[in-house]
Order: sequence, then C-alpha cells, then structure tokens
Amino acid sequence: MDRPMSELPETMRAVRLHDWGKPPLLEEVPVPHPTGQEVLLRVEAAGLCQSDLHIMDAAPGMVPYQLPFTLGHEVVGTVVATGDEVSDALPGGRYAVHGIWSCGHCRQCLRGRENYCFALTGPIGGGIGYDGGLADYVLVPAAHHLVPAQGVDPVALAPLTDAGLTAYHALRPYTSLVPGGVVVVVGIGGLGHLALQLVAQLEPCGVVAVDARQEARALAKRLGATAVTASVGEAARAVAEMDSGPGADLVLDFVGSTETLRRGASLLAPGGRLALVGSAGGRVSVAKGADFPRGWGITAPFWGPRRDLEQVVALASQGILRAETETYRLDQALEAYKRLRAGEVHGRAVVVPGR
Repeated sequence: MDRPMSELPETMRAVRLHDWGKPPLLEEVPVPHPTGQEVLLRVEAAGLCQSDLHIMDAAPGMVPYQLPFTLGHEVVGTVVATGDEVSDALPGGRYAVHGIWSCGHCRQCLRGRENYCFALTGPIGGGIGYDGGLADYVLVPAAHHLVPAQGVDPVALAPLTDAGLTAYHALRPYTSLVPGGVVVVVGIGGLGHLALQLVAQLEPCGVVAVDARQEARALAKRLGATAVTASVGEAARAVAEMDSGPGADLVLDFVGSTETLRRGASLLAPGGRLALVGSAGGRVSVAKGADFPRGWGITAPFWGPRRDLEQVVALASQGILRAETETYRLDQALEAYKRLRAGEVHGRAVVVPGR
C-alpha cells in the first residue's frame, strides 16, 4: 500500500443516486477498504455525462441497477491503497479508469472486446450500477480496469475515458474509408467535437459538421471542418459540393434522432457506413436495396475496449485529442448537472474533488 488505510480518512463525500427520477444527493459515506484484487484511488477528476441524466431519469425497473450508488463513470485518479493480491507497483501512480467492469474471461473479453462482455447484463461499471468516481475516492474491482496516465492532465483526460473512447471506437473500424473520403459528423457536442479531432488525423478529403447551435458550428470550424451546417438536410448540399465524388463515405451520428438517422443514411455513397452513437431514440427502417446505396452498412457501437482507451490516453498525452472542459468542485456537482440538463455546458463538465 502507498498509505495504510489508517492514514486515510474514515469518510468521504460522494454524489449518490437514491431514487429514480430524482436528483442525486451529496453525502458523507465511509471510505471503502480494498481487499483481494481491488484498488482504491483518490479521485483527481470525474466527468459528467448525458448518460448520467438518462440514469437519473429512468423509471423504476427500467435499468437493472440497485439503488443507491455513486455516480461518475469518467474517472482519473491516483492509487492510494490496494488489496493483498495486487502488485505493489501500482500505488502512487495516476490511472484512467476503464469504466466497463467486464468479467475478463468470456470469449468477448478474451478477444479484447470487453465492452461487449457477456456478463454485462446488469451494472456495467463504476457510476453505472456500481459506485463510481463522483467522490473523493473510488474503489475499482481489479487493476486490469486501469490504464496508466502518468503525466497527463487529469481534467483533460477524465472526459476522454468515455467521450473520447466512444468516439475513437466508433471511428476505428472505418479508418480505411476516411483518407481521401468525405465524412459527416452529426452533433458537435461532448463526443462530436472529439470525433472531429480524430477524423482530422486521417486527412479526409472533406468533413461536414452538423449542429443546430451556432457556438457548436463555430467550434467545428475551429477544429478544421471543411463545411458546417445547421441540419443534415443542409449537409447534403455541402457533401454534393465536395470534389471527390457523390455521397459520404462515413456518417458519424452523435445525435441519433429519427430525423438524423433517416437523412444521414441518405447521404451515404456506395459502400458507405453510418455509425449510430447518439441516444436520442431515433429509428430507421432498413432493407437491402430500397433507397440505400449499394453495399451500405450501419453499426451501433458501444463505448470501447481497454485497448482503445490506451490509444486515447496516448493521443491525449501527445496533445492530439483534447476535450473542451468546464471544471467544478465536488460540492458544485449538483449545480453542474443542472447546467448539463439545460444545455449550458460547453464541451464536457469535469468535477475536481480536491478543490
């Protein structure tokens, strides 16, 4: 151990959800004691996410989680204590927490696809069914859920453990489509502005960014988008004006409404792909042929595996991938959630408990 548990405080602050459909509460709870393979981290930064709002707003029985639990699934921290079965090389190091606490032995986990672990039929990880990192300390069940992040700014990194990882995982299967091609990014919010940074590394022929908000379109322009539009309908005209041939090779939909899905699919070139990432509840009917181009495809990727998080941390350490952030103290977390719900957060909200 870096410090004996006797030297750590007995209690800590934590933002905990007690009732479905109601805001969480900031309260004092005991500092957990790691045993076996568990690792205790002092939280340096924890990001807030729209997914947190979806969890709070869930009706009883809608999600398979037991209340109460501590929110916060975008976490960076320093190891302060470990169970007896953990290597003594960990304490004192800074780590990003891979928020998907998979079983580690099913065939998906053995393939390095922990985000599709067969055991994830209930809680998914810290802040999503289990106690998360919106607290002074967080208990992680095993060291293999940690990615070394020494020397990386924890505030900049925390939102990348979800938003950056999700964008990276959504884009990674299609990197061969991007160079010299046309990419449309729908929704330049917490995930979309990171996707634009990733796409820029692949040198596409043209990037069309779509967002109804003027400030988001201005951000997209600063991040190098070739064209910015307020709707997917307007994006069709921008795509048509590209000099690389008709249609988009890749549409990344970070909104996921019926409108963005339907119109996004209509933008595809033959062999193009639509990646549905947003959770606005949209639906689209699909069929081979019909109104879709030859060889089109659609995927709905979920978060990302640990190996992708390693790449995200590396990109962050090089300054290639960086989230726009607003910072808050832990006692301001409830107000930060209100701002997030009202659409007043620019980029990602990050809580720094130590402030």
